Amino acid sequence: MFGDKNNNMDKTTNRWRALGPGLLMATAAVGGSHLVASTQAGALFGWQLFGLIILINVLKYPFFRFAIDYTLNQNETLVHGYYKQGKPYLIIFLVLAVVAAIVNTAGVLLLTASLLNFMLPGGLDIVVVSAVLLLGCVLFLLLGEYKALDLLARIMMVILAILTVAAMTYALVKLGPSGNTPADFVSPSPWNLAALAFLVAMMGWMPAPIEISVINSIWLQEKRQVLPISRLGGLFDFNVGFWTTAGLALCFLALGALIQHGAQQEIAMGSSAFAEQLVGMYAASLGEWTRWLVILVAFFCMFGTTLTVLDGYARGMHIASRLLWPSLNPSISTLHSRTGYTFILLSQAALGFGMIVFFSGALGPMLAFAMTAAFLTTPLFAWLNFQLARRAATDEQRATRKYKFLHAWAWIGLSYLVGFALFYLVWLIVLR
Repeated sequence: MFGDKNNNMDKTTNRWRALGPGLLMATAAVGGSHLVASTQAGALFGWQLFGLIILINVLKYPFFRFAIDYTLNQNETLVHGYYKQGKPYLIIFLVLAVVAAIVNTAGVLLLTASLLNFMLPGGLDIVVVSAVLLLGCVLFLLLGEYKALDLLARIMMVILAILTVAAMTYALVKLGPSGNTPADFVSPSPWNLAALAFLVAMMGWMPAPIEISVINSIWLQEKRQVLPISRLGGLFDFNVGFWTTAGLALCFLALGALIQHGAQQEIAMGSSAFAEQLVGMYAASLGEWTRWLVILVAFFCMFGTTLTVLDGYARGMHIASRLLWPSLNPSISTLHSRTGYTFILLSQAALGFGMIVFFSGALGPMLAFAMTAAFLTTPLFAWLNFQLARRAATDEQRATRKYKFLHAWAWIGLSYLVGFALFYLVWLIVLR
């Protein structure tokens, strides 16, 4: 009996020690898709998109899960799987990663700097704050490496989850389900072609861009070099991260619906302007003391996203470039060399900061473009993740009910993603 208890305790301990890559994925996801897109969804349409956010998270789940299945079975990252599938797939991933890395770095850094500026007395020039913040993030990643990032992700996600749930609960208790919405306000419908572009952009980054599944597999492989992780531990970590991300998306939608929906002023669509408006309206609705609560929620959200965007995309681009052009670095036996990773990280940081300096006014449309492109490319990489996981599965795994259920689930999700992407393309090219 005592032996069974000890075994259960060992399993529980191993699961908690495995936590890290999934929390990093959640930290990367909550920035653009949650603080901006989910909150805007609630601000514009109230509670109407609550079900759609649940649906898109459920339908995308198998394809993020397949990335973890592949890495756990094959003991290599999904980038290596794309390479084995064919160089064109890896090239497409690399091109998307380069564009997303630069635009996302600029977008999340600017928003994080804006939130930090709220807390500074008198405020500073936003470019200066962005530069200092970026320097701090880069130094943290270069000096702390993966272990420091892994530890910080655990701490930040706990703080972020507690603050977000506390903020939502307080707003719900004080304002009620209808929030600040006037009794005679008629909510606009999201179920029309006029709202299609917004829905596609929101779903593109819900719960995260599909390339985050690749980056998650890289973080998992990094974790496995630090600590042996069983299949059970790896899946536990992934599920905690993924469903925490989904739950936080609903919390941010609730905040938008309770605080901003039905407001007389126009909803700001620029990321930094929207955050500033959210903070101001939150304080006006619930009391001035809550200003710091929502600033802390938003800042922790965006700071974690900035760190993980910088690290994750740099790792992914570096591994992809070494596989495509091995002559640039003859040794590809290790996951990454610090020299190559450092060069790509610094290049990504410099280009992202350059966008803030020269194109900050265009970051809103650029982020919308990146979110839309993420949705349109999701079916391709979802299918590819599906195929790689099927080939990597063992005969014992294929015989289980869970395997068959997950694959039936994947076919449903893939049908939806392909169908909706084709519908949007037809509307964009023909009907618009």
